[in-house]
Amino acid sequence: MSMRSLSNITAPLRRGRRREDSRLADHVDRLGEEHPPIPLESVDYTMKKPNLLAERFGSVLAYMTRVELEVERNVLELNILLPDPPEVDRRFYADVWMPQETRHGLILDKMQQLAGIVPHEANLTDVDFKLKLLGALGKVPGVQDISRMLYYLTGLATERSAVLAYNKLHTGLIELGERAIAATVVAPIKRQEPGHFAYYQMAAQELWGQLSGWQRWLTRSLRKRTFEVVGAYNKRQVTEFGDVMDALEVSRGGEADLRDYARQVGRAEYELMFAERHGLRVPDYVFKSLRRAAELAAERKGETWPAAEPAPL
Repeated sequence: MSMRSLSNITAPLRRGRRREDSRLADHVDRLGEEHPPIPLESVDYTMKKPNLLAERFGSVLAYMTRVELEVERNVLELNILLPDPPEVDRRFYADVWMPQETRHGLILDKMQQLAGIVPHEANLTDVDFKLKLLGALGKVPGVQDISRMLYYLTGLATERSAVLAYNKLHTGLIELGERAIAATVVAPIKRQEPGHFAYYQMAAQELWGQLSGWQRWLTRSLRKRTFEVVGAYNKRQVTEFGDVMDALEVSRGGEADLRDYARQVGRAEYELMFAERHGLRVPDYVFKSLRRAAELAAERKGETWPAAEPAPL
């Protein structure tokens, strides 16, 4: 093949990628301009019944606070996982995502302190060895693209989980009559999460179209083996996530409700990676991880999940 022929093929691809990069960059700019970190002075921590709030949503707030604060460590992980990331990715997670999420964590942390909720210890510095290994392999041609794809997929599931959780928490706070914190803490946070989801979705769609067959196969295989519920890196944290689902009434309806939740969490990646399979289904590995969390939370209480239905009279 002549150099001219090769140029005729690759030039449209390069132009297409530049258009996609520009679209992502514009999105990052809008996020930074329209959603700066929530001003601390805008928050009203007035709580009518802090003890009832702690009893009803203490497990949720403690978990969310830890996850938001651990964004500081997540950025350390990304710097290791992606030794040479696209500039638009670096701008997104370092200049927009981290400042927003860190502020979420600080606001939630003060709120849980005022409500008397026992905090979960946040890991801000320790990076898992598996991520260090994958980062080292990222220097091998083609491997860093797989790492990037896994980063986007994790982001999709994480942000979707956050949107669902904050929506349910907001509704629950309104029902408790805690309108001040619902309006000035949870509502501003939940308005910022969809923009993060949109970034991961656009970036994932763009990169998936560029991956070769072996890269797609390996991405699917690794995703199935490494999927974790958001913010859970050990058995205790998986159990705590089960408590969150119970408090937000995600898992109380048994497998049918949990499958519906899993479908919402995993829909974007299923549609992307398994588009040839017709119908909107849920990746099995997402449901299994959520079910494990629900089972562990019930087990700690001396119960079983799903709860056995009473025998008919």
